[in-house]
Formats: sequence, C-alpha cells, structure tokens
Amino acid sequence: MSNELIQALNEIERERGIPKLALIEAIKSALNTAYKKNFGVAQNVSVDFDEMNGDVHVYSQKKVVEKVEDTRLEIQLDEALELYPDCQVEDMVYVEATPTNFGRIAAQTAKQVVIQKLREAERSLIYQEFREREGEIVTGTVQRIEAKTAYVNLGRTEGIMLPSDQIGGERYEVGQRIKAYIYEVKDTPKGPNIFVSRSHPFFLKRLFELEVPEIYDGIVEIRTIAREAGSRSKISVHSYDEKVDPVGACVGPRGFRVQNVVSELGGEKIDIIRYDKDPKRFIANALSPSKVLNVIPNEEEKVARVIVPDYQLSLAIGKEGQNARLAAKLTGWKVDIKNESQYLAEIEELGADLEQEDEFEEYGEDQEQEAEFDDDAENDEYGQDA
Repeated sequence: MSNELIQALNEIERERGIPKLALIEAIKSALNTAYKKNFGVAQNVSVDFDEMNGDVHVYSQKKVVEKVEDTRLEIQLDEALELYPDCQVEDMVYVEATPTNFGRIAAQTAKQVVIQKLREAERSLIYQEFREREGEIVTGTVQRIEAKTAYVNLGRTEGIMLPSDQIGGERYEVGQRIKAYIYEVKDTPKGPNIFVSRSHPFFLKRLFELEVPEIYDGIVEIRTIAREAGSRSKISVHSYDEKVDPVGACVGPRGFRVQNVVSELGGEKIDIIRYDKDPKRFIANALSPSKVLNVIPNEEEKVARVIVPDYQLSLAIGKEGQNARLAAKLTGWKVDIKNESQYLAEIEELGADLEQEDEFEEYGEDQEQEAEFDDDAENDEYGQDA
C-alpha cells in the first residue's frame, strides 16, 4: 500500500463524513486477522499501519534468551541487543516479521474494509434520512411483489408494504407509481427496513393535509380518524377560526379537495364530521348520514344509547354494522343504537316519562352540516367555498 490509500481515506472522510481514524483502526484490526489467517496464530504478532504513508509492517513479539529453542517465540540475546541495546535475558521485544507477500494481502484487506465501511455509512445515512421522514407520505415505484408483500423503490432504498398495509381490493403491478405513508423505520444489520402503508389512518390524514391548505396552516384540525381501508372512513374536524367551516374546507370548492383524496384511495367513501366537545352532539354527528333523535350517554362506562327514527335504523347501523362501528371508533364511545319505537316501548315498560321532543330534533338539525363523499356522489352537493 502507499500514499494512494491515505489520499483515498482523506477523500472518504471529506466527502462521506467517515472519520479517517475510524477507518485506520478498522484496517489495523482486519490486517491482524488477515495475518493470523494466512500465516498462523502461534506467534504473538502486531500489525502496524503507518498513518502517514500507508506502509504496513508486521512485528512479532519474542522472548530474549541465551539459546533459541523456538525461533517463532524466541530471539538470541546478541541479535536482540542489535535492535534494543538495553535489553536483557527474559525481556520481551518486537522483531519485524513482515512476510514478503503480505503487501498484496494487506492491500486486498484494506480495500475490503473500506468498501464495508462505505456500505455501513451509506446504510446509516439512509436510516437517518428516512427516520426523520417517518410520518410522511412518499412516492415510489413498485419494484417487485413477493408473497403478497410489495417492495417499493424509493430511490436510494426500498420500502416494504406488507399485505396488512395494502388497501383491500387494490392490485399492484411492477412499475406502478404509488403514494404511501412511512409509519416505521427499523435499523437492522442488513440495512434499514422502511415500512410503508396505504391502509394506515394517518395516510388519510396526510392526504388531507396535502389537499387542504387550512389543515396545513393549522386553522382546521383533524381530531380523530376511523378507517376501514378500501371501504369507508370517517374523520372529525375542528376549526380554530369561527369564520372557517371545517367541513366545507375539507370538501373544497365543488368537492374537488375530498374528491382528490377519494380518487387516491380508489373510491373509498369518506364521511367528514364536525367535531364537538359535547359527546352527545359528537356521537350524533358521527352517525351521519343517519339522523339522530337523542343520545343518552353513560359517562362512567363510556357507553351511549342512541335513538334514531324507525326508518333510519338500518342506515344508522350501516351495512354489516360498519356505520356504528366507525362512529364508535371515531368518538371513543361504545354506541348502542335503538329505533324510536323500541325506546318508547322500553320507557313505557319502565313507566318513565319521555324526554322532550325539541331535544330530539336538535341533533337532526346539526347533522345537516356533515358531508359524505364517494366517487358516485354529485359534486354540486358540495358546492361550497372553503
């Protein structure tokens, strides 16, 4: 090896940020291992790497004796005195023992170490880059599909989209460009694993942030999300500016904003719900598009009995219970839905008085402000400016 190696190490330190001293220490350690592998381990040797010019020397530790019995471990006193004038019998001294062909081995070893360190540095940089981007949306190209897991080319590395992170019903093809949400970055010995998702609730949230300036600016906030990816989602929104309608802002002029989100999600239906700190109103809003007559909450058990018109019971529950299930997840309350006839019968059976009708109608009026969107809906229904 020569000055070329030292120059290369300096360049690597400057351009890649890998400390030169760390590289030199790694090279020294590898050279010791290489020597023992190629020339045996009986001798106690030390490999020295000259940091100035890149020269490599091997030194063998030997015991000073009057008469040598093992040349690998001992050196005669008169020979030792030529190297170390003050040495005595029984002293341990170092004697150069560089093999004639060790230069080639050293060069190969140093090259392998540098390449390995560069790979490690590259993996570390990729990990740091994507660790900082955790929680963001990325765009990539489907590189391959193995055992239903999609691998997405993200440029310097690839993202892993597990079957559970895919939207049900979507089919991915090699070369297809897709958007996905980075939800976890793991550092492994083989390099970082970047897990991406299209089914994650926060993927929906980030899409709205991209489409709705009021959310990005912090005027409107998405408070809660309930999602069954590929089928239906509900989001609750709140405005910190009384002049800005949070539902209208998310829907956008002529429904363009929410339509863009729905299109990205392959037609997934989205209910945009007005958040309310009053749990009764919030639960009623969350059951949109069904009208609600009354909500009777049990604060201790976090259970709410919801009364709906007889003809709206199926709508309130939803297909296979989906609407009620999403509303419960959105609000954090367990929802027990009853139609008006059932409720009146229970009241009559218990001999209690029915609550005032004007309180029932209050929730029905609130829900007219909520919005539901899917690809089949008419855009004119959402023709309000944000």
